[in-house]
Amino acid sequence: MAVIGAGRSHFSTAILPAVLLVFCRPHAALHAQAGNPSSLSNPFYGSVTLKPATDEVLHLSLDDAIRLGLQNNLGLKEAENNEKYVRGEEREAVQQFLPTITLKADTGVHQYNLAAFGFGPSVIGQFKVFFPGGVLPPGLSEITKATLTEAQLRYKQTLFSGPVIAGWKASLAAEKSYHFAKMSARGEVVQQVATAYLHAIAAASEVDNAKALEAADRVALDQAQAAHEAGTASNLDELRARVQLQAQQQTRIAAQNDLDKDLILLKREIGIDPGQNLVLSDPTPYSDLIEQTPEEVRAIAYKNRQDYQNLQNQAVEFKAVRNAYRGQRLPTLSVSGYWGVSDVSGVGTNGNFMAQGTLSVPLFREARLRGDIESAQAQLDAVNVQLDDLRQHIDQQVRSALLDATANAKLVDVARSNVDLAKRALSDETERVNAGVDDNLPLVTAQATLAAAESNLVESLYHYNVAKLLLARAAGVIELQYRDYLGR
Repeated sequence: MAVIGAGRSHFSTAILPAVLLVFCRPHAALHAQAGNPSSLSNPFYGSVTLKPATDEVLHLSLDDAIRLGLQNNLGLKEAENNEKYVRGEEREAVQQFLPTITLKADTGVHQYNLAAFGFGPSVIGQFKVFFPGGVLPPGLSEITKATLTEAQLRYKQTLFSGPVIAGWKASLAAEKSYHFAKMSARGEVVQQVATAYLHAIAAASEVDNAKALEAADRVALDQAQAAHEAGTASNLDELRARVQLQAQQQTRIAAQNDLDKDLILLKREIGIDPGQNLVLSDPTPYSDLIEQTPEEVRAIAYKNRQDYQNLQNQAVEFKAVRNAYRGQRLPTLSVSGYWGVSDVSGVGTNGNFMAQGTLSVPLFREARLRGDIESAQAQLDAVNVQLDDLRQHIDQQVRSALLDATANAKLVDVARSNVDLAKRALSDETERVNAGVDDNLPLVTAQATLAAAESNLVESLYHYNVAKLLLARAAGVIELQYRDYLGR
């Protein structure tokens, strides 16, 4: 969010914390997944690693991964620290209304030059009349020493100040704003960790499919070799089967490499050492999408979207800052005073106190005040425009997410049907080859078709689940309801 203007040095120190919150706001940015993710460009791809890798195999469910992400993810840690920082500033703003009481005590030996204070010989001589016989005491000197011990209890409190009140309101709104920014960061963690977990599940499914097809291709090669040796098949059939097996071996090696890299990324996001052995314990989730209209999801989003609530509180914050500038026209009333005791050697102990009330009334600073108010109003107008745009953006996200989820659900149905058809075709071709009706060229083609169909099903399921996560995120309920959307 762009912020217009800059902090003013003449602004009342009583609301300085609120001004700092507005003009130095460390907004956390939420990033989309990139091809080469890095915590340098996106803190949500980093984490705080709590312990080194061990030799044991860690079985990790989706719920466990999200729990660890919420505990250790770097982007969420930054958002939490920002909230703590703002909470401290809000406490500082509250102190402007509370009494400030201090206790000061000291003792020491002091030497005074009476002549420096105007008590020269001629002045001291005038005090003769106060002494018996009109004679000054012997040893009276212009340089004198005294031991002074004193203690003071000081009190100060602001009773009324327009800028202080508005600054405190701004700090409260800022604290709420950062709270919702943190909650939005939690949603980002859930989405990214769940997406990384689903991607790793899809990669593991690709590995399993590749291994199964490799095993089937090895059986086909053995059969082709036996048939060639028996003279019932040509050498070309054996070559085709061997090429198919080696191609499938390449596919399996590439799939395993992709899975290993996906697991490293997942571990990086949730605070597990990249060298830790890890096994995903959850299968690919699937559930039918509950029918919802855009209007229903949009109403849920307006109620639960943290970024929407965050921007609403920013509007409250900027309005309070504008009122703080307006409040500089109002008088400020404060009270202060102290009570203490002083003990001077040779004189004794004496009590002393002071109590005063201060009323400060600004008379004329109209040009500066109007400039401050107009700048603050411009900031408020900018936030209101962004808020209106966000409402439209939420509606767009909700509609797009519903369309994507619906379309991907249909793609999953088609992909499953294609897998069934490809398996039937492969079974038929296997029977024809075993019966000697065909050579193995149609069989190799059927195997490749099945491999493509299974890979397409894995990809379709992944995109369907990601689309449902995006729908939950668009509705603002991903942290609490991700399992309901994905299916258990």
